[in-house]
Amino acid sequence: MSAHTRDFYLSNIIKVIYYGWNSANLRGYYGWNSRRALEVLDRVFPKDESNQPSLIITYFGGNDSMGPHPSDLGPHVSLFEYIDNMRKITVHLKSLSDSTRLIFLTCPPVDEERVNKNTSEYFSHLVRTNELCQTYSEACIKLCQELDIEVVDLFTAFQRRDNWETDCFTDGVHLSAEGSKIVVEEILKVLKEAEWNPSLHWKSMPTEFSDDSPYDLVAADGETTLNPSEWTFHRAIQWD
Repeated sequence: MSAHTRDFYLSNIIKVIYYGWNSANLRGYYGWNSRRALEVLDRVFPKDESNQPSLIITYFGGNDSMGPHPSDLGPHVSLFEYIDNMRKITVHLKSLSDSTRLIFLTCPPVDEERVNKNTSEYFSHLVRTNELCQTYSEACIKLCQELDIEVVDLFTAFQRRDNWETDCFTDGVHLSAEGSKIVVEEILKVLKEAEWNPSLHWKSMPTEFSDDSPYDLVAADGETTLNPSEWTFHRAIQWD
């Protein structure tokens, strides 16, 4: 499984959910856009790798959708190029193996008020608007429908929550713990409902090294042991 993100909360939640069921490789690069991703796609996901991922969760759009800078520098990618880049990324990822499944995440909204207040002596003015976010989000959804890819509409999912502007972001853009929970909930919905064989929902996957062992905790009867390989009661959140 591969999910591309630099978000601390999101990456840790996914690792915890799939702990014991599968290995989750979380990779992401701060400030990247779809254009830059294409430049390293063959190196991150080489086609000749013998062990290909079962699931790849891909997110680009937040940086692509930023407004253009007069110098033509910066992360902005035109909508036309963004769609083309995502199509090329899709073609490459689908070619890795017949069993590799894909989920794309759309561009979420931003808290425009905080974004506009957050200035820095190191950056020129950053243009992030929900109008742009929605445009790129809708383009991603349309492309995924065309290419038969599962997609999570984060732009809509976030706005279903009350006080999403303040609760879902640390600075108006980057996800807070609450924002990360929404992303995970939406991903798990897709995994649970997708008609994939085998299913990649964590509850449907076999647990690694789940045999009973005399080294497990001793039960109350003092004669048997308790196999903890599928215990989840200790988790702070009981994910579905």
